[in-house]
Amino acid sequence: MWRWIRQQLGFDPPHQSDTRTIYIANRFPLNGLYTPQKFIDNRIISSKYTVWNFVPKNLFEQFRRVANFYFLIIFLVQLMIDTPTSPITSGLPLFFVITVTAIKQGYEDWLRHISDNEVNAAPVYVVRSGGLVKTRSRNIRIHGTNDNNSTNGGNCKLFLLILYLLYGEKFKQKEDLCSKKYAIPLGPESLLLRGARLKNTKEIFGVAVYTGMETKMALNYKSKSQKRSAVEKSMNTFLIIYLIILISEAIISTILKYTWQAEEKWDEPWYNQKTEHQRNSSKILKFISDFLAFLVLYNFIIPISLYVTVEMQKFLGSFFIGWDLDLYHEESDQKAHVNTSDLNEELGQVEYVFTDKTGTLTENEMQFRECSINGVKYQEMNGRLVSEGPTPDSLEGNSSYFSSISHLATSSSFRTSPENDTELIKEHDLFFKAVSLCHTVQISSVQTDGIGDGPWQSNFASSQLEYYASSPDEKALVEAAARFGIVFIGNSEETMEVKTLGKLERYKLLHILEFDSDRRRMSVIVQAPSGEKLLFAKGAESSILPQCIGGEIEKTRIHVDEFALKGLRTLCMAYRRFTSKEYEEIDRRLFEARTALQQREEKLADVFQFIEKDLILLGATAVEDKLQDKVRETIEALRMAGIKVWVLTGDKHETAVSVSLSCGHFHRTMNILELINQKSDSECAEKLRQLARRITEDHVIQHGLVVDGTSLSLALREHEKLFMEVCRNCSAVLCCRMAPLQKAKVIRLIKISPEKPITLAVGDGANDVSMIQEAHVGIGIMGKEGRQAARNSDYAIARFKFLSKLLFVHGHFYYIRIATLVQYFFYKNVCFITPQFLYQFYCLFSQQTLYDSVYLTLYNICFTSLPILIYSLLEQHIDPHVLQNKPTLYRDISKNRQLSMKTFLYWTILGFSHAFIFFFGSYFLIGKDTSLLGNGQMFGNWTFGTLVFTVMVITVTAKMALETHFWTWINHLVTWGSILFYFIFSLFYGGILWPFLGSQNMYFVFIELLSSGSAWFAIILMVVTCLFLDIVKKVFDRQLHPTNIEKAQLTETNSSIKCLDSMCCFSEGETACASVGRMLERVIGRCSPTHVSRSWSASDPFYTNDRSILTLSTMDSSTC
Repeated sequence: MWRWIRQQLGFDPPHQSDTRTIYIANRFPLNGLYTPQKFIDNRIISSKYTVWNFVPKNLFEQFRRVANFYFLIIFLVQLMIDTPTSPITSGLPLFFVITVTAIKQGYEDWLRHISDNEVNAAPVYVVRSGGLVKTRSRNIRIHGTNDNNSTNGGNCKLFLLILYLLYGEKFKQKEDLCSKKYAIPLGPESLLLRGARLKNTKEIFGVAVYTGMETKMALNYKSKSQKRSAVEKSMNTFLIIYLIILISEAIISTILKYTWQAEEKWDEPWYNQKTEHQRNSSKILKFISDFLAFLVLYNFIIPISLYVTVEMQKFLGSFFIGWDLDLYHEESDQKAHVNTSDLNEELGQVEYVFTDKTGTLTENEMQFRECSINGVKYQEMNGRLVSEGPTPDSLEGNSSYFSSISHLATSSSFRTSPENDTELIKEHDLFFKAVSLCHTVQISSVQTDGIGDGPWQSNFASSQLEYYASSPDEKALVEAAARFGIVFIGNSEETMEVKTLGKLERYKLLHILEFDSDRRRMSVIVQAPSGEKLLFAKGAESSILPQCIGGEIEKTRIHVDEFALKGLRTLCMAYRRFTSKEYEEIDRRLFEARTALQQREEKLADVFQFIEKDLILLGATAVEDKLQDKVRETIEALRMAGIKVWVLTGDKHETAVSVSLSCGHFHRTMNILELINQKSDSECAEKLRQLARRITEDHVIQHGLVVDGTSLSLALREHEKLFMEVCRNCSAVLCCRMAPLQKAKVIRLIKISPEKPITLAVGDGANDVSMIQEAHVGIGIMGKEGRQAARNSDYAIARFKFLSKLLFVHGHFYYIRIATLVQYFFYKNVCFITPQFLYQFYCLFSQQTLYDSVYLTLYNICFTSLPILIYSLLEQHIDPHVLQNKPTLYRDISKNRQLSMKTFLYWTILGFSHAFIFFFGSYFLIGKDTSLLGNGQMFGNWTFGTLVFTVMVITVTAKMALETHFWTWINHLVTWGSILFYFIFSLFYGGILWPFLGSQNMYFVFIELLSSGSAWFAIILMVVTCLFLDIVKKVFDRQLHPTNIEKAQLTETNSSIKCLDSMCCFSEGETACASVGRMLERVIGRCSPTHVSRSWSASDPFYTNDRSILTLSTMDSSTC
């Protein structure tokens, strides 16, 4: 029962053992040594809450926030002591914030539950009682749930099937195994990871080893850390400052109260005599009680509704990314996805972009281009293989090419002697057979007859055979071999079938030596139709060439470097023949290593090293990975925006540099520095010092750095500062031969540097997940390497080119919106509570409240909440096309400029100045016993407070209107509707005696206030005075010190852009200061739809290559 309760509350940890023993079909040991093991079920749980733990867990998380916890304390203080305001004034806003946040988080978690239920309820078949039983995925258990005898024959057959599939002939036809026990070790090569898709196979049988939240996919999901944006950190800083202001005001008020009451006439006036209890109470307790009372009185200076408004803004605003048609990729039918809405504004603060190459900058569609066979280089032209030297024009002569192996003997470019012809055909035949056999490609065949019978035609085999491969390189190579006459037909049990010039050959597949990142190669051992046993190996040149003892090694090495300089991906092919004795030893050692229960990986590595030696080099292949559309323009735009781009790739040095040059990451005029092939710490340190000196001495504007994985490991070990100094002075960095974890380490190094820059990582494959999760913002490309990167990212897009609009438009808008939202909330709360503080000077610090409790409660919830929320969702302070075409505008918002201390102080001082105008304007209007009513009656305390509150509501709402540049009917509705709602609410609230209210101090107060013409005049005068100061400052700032964004909002006299949606229109020849009206329009940044004339001339001042960078469509020369 206790275990069930802990599971429901989410506290029961999963099984933590490093090893586990699986008893297939519940065949447990009979010697009594078996200890039952408890494993979790197969449910996937990506949600945070359950029905049982939602309330306590959500409340715990919410009260971890400083503002929420603070208001909880204030609410409890109001309940415990006599305070000037009702507990409702703090309790109701707190309840509202907690409720809205809980609903939002509950809804998001409900969506996760729906997604989990779809996965957990998927139909599967399990073996029970010797047959297949249909059940749900969540019901799968480790070592089965059979309720029959453990020696059941059906289960034994499953056991034999697994042994046969894993270890082949050794377990075939051994029926006596049903009565024996065998310990079967399973390795990574035997595991099918959760999330894998079954292709070209109807069904498979397997044993559950890890289930549910212990699977690799779930563990990767759980390791994601919570990311916090720079805006949230600034909010917390501002909150602490306002807490200091609050405590200071409370202390000052308490001290001044006791200073004032030092005089006996004010300590106990005749109209307010103390009770005996009050006279005998402790002065210390009284001081603390008064301090807490003032704290409660001023507590609304802390904007409790700020957090819930920010969360709503992020949640609702994230939908705009998914709705943006410019981020929709029609070919793949994929739109942008937002996996977390907490980082929207962080898209506008990126300083470093770290990107993978394959599948991110490229299409991940490999095309065979060239090869080197026995020291001779060939390239494919028009579907035919051409030796080095001839041009495509010579193809018509039919003398220097071959389209299949059959053409070799008659090709004049290869003809030497009959003996050499035969040897040449054998070499090429062996090379392409190695390509056709050394892979893990699967095939989906529709019709195989006739394939490979003659010269291959480019539009023929593709309709007959369809290859599937985990690596696109393998697929491209197998397809290329098919074009040249050696066609891989498919697998049949343990046989690989190949057609060579129409002749079917069957090779028995004996062993596969799987690829791993340490060896960087893979091999297959096959038995040829002649009975000869061969090993074919392929891999990076750094892993194949050192193992070769024969073949044209040096020529091939030169060719590989030449291929890499063209940006092609290279692989080397080699082979080895085994005698019968050699193969028997290899087979025995492989079986022993694969069935070892201890140190299996080390033993397999030793055996692989023993097998993959003394190779004969056959040649090398080169495939091209085409760049994605608009990659060069996007990288150039990122650079213009002040963002440094780093490319992190596993490709070799020459290939990576070539691709960097072709995609615009490196310029031809850029000084390329290299930190490669470093062997020791001292050598690496000296090289880094040399590079630092070169950067200082060379009079070159831009430097690029190339570093490989080995040198990077040395640099990060003891020379981080020196390495960072070199990197900071380089505008582009390329890291090649990188392991996945090295990518994450590089990003972490930049993150923790003294500048603390905001980083963004882009990748498309599972090997990019670590760097995507490490960066401040992770972008997953929905490419062809699965969806691991997209699922583990913060945002997912279909193409790299969409990154520019995501940052320059969405990121820019989100940051400006939320920065204004945060500053505005603090501003309006300063306006709200400062008159309360000033009022204490006129009421002997008696803690009398200036506003009615209802107004205190509804100010942030109703009267001023909607205008800023709608602003934060819809504001476009500048036209999106301008942001797209002027990436330099991104620099104006970098480094959190809009939330700098200078800007924060301006908004705070503005709030204090407006509050002084509210209070003293109202005081001078109705002070000195002045009567503003026709009957000579004077205004009282509540009328004075209502006047101040009315001016405040109108002013802060009008201030929001002044900040708004992009007006829609929704903005008009909530802006003017909020003011109208306040007036209507006040009329009803004060015009009716409500029976459920114990006391109604506001009865007829608002109606009486509005009946005075002087009060109306004072309201208008104070509102205009407050806003006039702000307008004057904006005018002078825009005229004397305009920012780049403000310059872009204004059209200059001779500008070729006549008008944009967020710009003001001027007639030809009219100066910027021709009239006050025009100037005010420019200040506000609005255009009248009646005179919008959007045009774009060919000589516009925008960057020449920008028109097509982000608009994703060609722009007409006359119409924007």
